[in-house]
Amino acid sequence: MSGRAYLVGAGPGDPGLITVRGRELLESAEVVMHDRLGTAELLPLAAADAEIVDVGKAPGDVAMTQEEINAYLCDFVHAGRKVVRLKGGDPFVFGRGGEEAIALAAAGLDFEIVPGITSAIAAPAYAGIPVTHRAVATSVTIVTGHEDPAKPETQTDWAALARVPGTLVLLMAVRRWETIAAALVAAGRDPSEPAAAVRWGTTSAQQTVSADLSGLGAAMKAAGMGAPSVIVIGGVAGDEVRREWFSGPLLGRRVVVTRARAQAGELSQRLRALGAEVIELPTIRIRPVESAEIDAACADIGRYRMLVLTSVNGVDCLFDRLRESGRDARALDLDCEVIAIGPATAERLAARGVRADLVPERYVAEGILEALADRDLAELPVLVARAAEARPDLVDGLRERGAAVDEVLLYATEVEDPPRGRVEAALDADVITFTASSTVRNFAGLLTPLEIDRLAARVVSIGPITSATAREAGLTVAAEASPHTIPALVEAVLTDAVED
Repeated sequence: MSGRAYLVGAGPGDPGLITVRGRELLESAEVVMHDRLGTAELLPLAAADAEIVDVGKAPGDVAMTQEEINAYLCDFVHAGRKVVRLKGGDPFVFGRGGEEAIALAAAGLDFEIVPGITSAIAAPAYAGIPVTHRAVATSVTIVTGHEDPAKPETQTDWAALARVPGTLVLLMAVRRWETIAAALVAAGRDPSEPAAAVRWGTTSAQQTVSADLSGLGAAMKAAGMGAPSVIVIGGVAGDEVRREWFSGPLLGRRVVVTRARAQAGELSQRLRALGAEVIELPTIRIRPVESAEIDAACADIGRYRMLVLTSVNGVDCLFDRLRESGRDARALDLDCEVIAIGPATAERLAARGVRADLVPERYVAEGILEALADRDLAELPVLVARAAEARPDLVDGLRERGAAVDEVLLYATEVEDPPRGRVEAALDADVITFTASSTVRNFAGLLTPLEIDRLAARVVSIGPITSATAREAGLTVAAEASPHTIPALVEAVLTDAVED
């Protein structure tokens, strides 16, 4: 079996900036080796069974040396694995992608380079700074500030850089900025030249300060800015050119999404579009259930006159099982009434080629019973397809009305075990969202009683059942979605943020 490595640029931090090719590879990778910066929000795209390996480096904290990274990468490919080496920014812009490519080539292993958007361009752009501008700068020079200008020998000629016209962009320069700035000024760079620093560029935590070259260090200190920051020197950073645009009503707010990793995408994307920093903390995972009851229901699905689906997961699991048994939506009786508990479930049915005949006004089990209150259900063959741990109210209510109900438990929600660092990040968040009672219970199970007591985040719930579970867990619910949908949940987060 032949393995292959893919050196993939993750982009500068905004998960929406990964390339289409990069995303495709990440979704199909067997192993993901990821950096510290610019990759965290992309990891949920990886397959649930992918092996995730943290090889990130931080000042004074190195998970692996570069030599160890090279060795691990080669070992995985030798073993026949499809490996995505997910690197912040672009692999070949101060990302050591060249070293990793050399190591793979020397070992005779297959690899592919997938370029990414470098923070050297993207961070200034999100701060409204074009690194080139026809009237101001016709060139841009990108340099690492990781080298100390004061050391006896250096690859960087700071005196030459001081004389280069156009824009100067420095990466990894915060710790040595004062020395670098002094070296540039001493070599003739104008101390009054506009300059700016952009920290955590392209993310909701983005912070920008502006000053002249001689005063930027003091401005960064006053703002408490540290790494990772991109520093821009040149007329493009001046008020005449720069136009701030990156904003949003949730900018600067950290919002926790507790949905299963495979389902978090829509909610996370909507929140990010409003400027939020999203912390994906999946507390559940979906496991399809195998049972003789499901097989029997699929084999004889044409006899039911009513089909009730209470979640998007239920739709997927049922129709996947039908397909596996050689059937599809055409196996339903033409007179079968299909009921979806809410619009999201109805939309997923439509994607499967089935139109929902009924969506109740209230997107809960009681809403379905209310919608059927005037109907004669006596002896009506009904199939209810749902989660293993769902409340019994719907099935009990239909049976009390005389319906002949078959209940199939299509999937179970299991406890996810997220990294402790993610849990600690959630404790310091501004908002925590819950989309089901299972997400509440499992989130609470990750915390100690003391942590629950000190939780300061605003809790926003998708509906009354989830809210009740949150209160039982000792959480205070700040807002609740109405109607009980993902778009309404986002609106509840936004409204609560404005009122808070």
